[in-house]
Amino acid sequence: MNAAVSLDFDRRPSALPYMVRGMLPVTRRVDLSPQIRARWRQHRADTTELAAFLRITGLPAGPELPLLYPHTFGFRLAMAILTHPAFPVPIWGVLQTRNHIVQHRAIAVDARLDFETHVMHGRAVPKGAEFDLRTTVHVADELAWQSDVTFFTRGRFGELGPAVPLARSPSETGPLAAEWDMCDADHRKFGSFTGDYNGIHLWDWYARRFGFRRALYHPPRVLGECLARLPRVEDENGRSRLDAWLKGPVPHGTKVRLHAATSAEAVTFALFAGDERPCIVGRQGVPEAQA
Repeated sequence: MNAAVSLDFDRRPSALPYMVRGMLPVTRRVDLSPQIRARWRQHRADTTELAAFLRITGLPAGPELPLLYPHTFGFRLAMAILTHPAFPVPIWGVLQTRNHIVQHRAIAVDARLDFETHVMHGRAVPKGAEFDLRTTVHVADELAWQSDVTFFTRGRFGELGPAVPLARSPSETGPLAAEWDMCDADHRKFGSFTGDYNGIHLWDWYARRFGFRRALYHPPRVLGECLARLPRVEDENGRSRLDAWLKGPVPHGTKVRLHAATSAEAVTFALFAGDERPCIVGRQGVPEAQA
C-alpha cells in the first residue's frame, strides 16, 4: 500500500499545479484505496463569486449558502487528489458518476468553512473501478455538510467488489416540469469555481477529440439549474439531502426538459437533453438521520 498523503491548504488551492501535474506521465500503483487526504481551512464565500454562482445557476439568494455551494467550490480538493501521483489512475480517464450530498444544518453566507476531502475506498465493478471521495465541511468545529462523490474509470481491476446500495437510480421521475435552453456562456467562469479547467468543458473542438459533438457543462452547474426549477426541500434547520446519478453529458447550448415527481418526503427528477435516456436523475429530501 502507498504511504499516506496529506495535502494542506490555508488558501484556495491553485488549479495550475494540479492541472499541470495531471498531464505528466507517472508510474502508478493500482491501489483501489489510496490514503490521500486534502484540507482547506477558513474559506469564506466571496460576495462577487457567490452572486455570479447564483446568476449562472438561477438559484435564489438568501442568508444561507445554497446546498450546492460547498460541492462546487470545494471540488478543488477532489481535483488535487485525482491529479496526485499517488492516485491509482490518471484523471483524464475518470468520470464522475454519482453525488450524495447531506446538509446537516444551514450555513450562513458569511461563515468560515473548513473543507476536508479523502478517498474512502475503491472497488472493482463491471468494466472498471469506482472510487468514492468524501468531503466534509465544518463550521466552528461542527459538521455542517458532507458529500460522497463517486468516480468511475475503465479497465480491469480484479475481483468485483460488493454491490453499492445507492448505485441504482430511481426509475419513476414524473411528468414534465420545465423546459429551457441552456445558456451557452460562463463556462470558464464556472470552471474558476470548481477548479476544473478540463478543455472538454470549454471548447467544442477539444470535446470532439473525445467523441462529443459539443463541449459539456460542469455537472454542478446543471444540477443547480435543475434545483432552481424545483420545490426547495429542507427542514426548519436547513437539513437536506441530494442524491444525483450522472448518466450522460449535457452539451453546451442544448435544449433540456426536466421531469419531476413530488411527494411529502422528496422530489425526484430527471433531466433529458434530446435523448430518451436521462442525463441526470436526482432525488432531494430531508435526511432521516445525521450521517
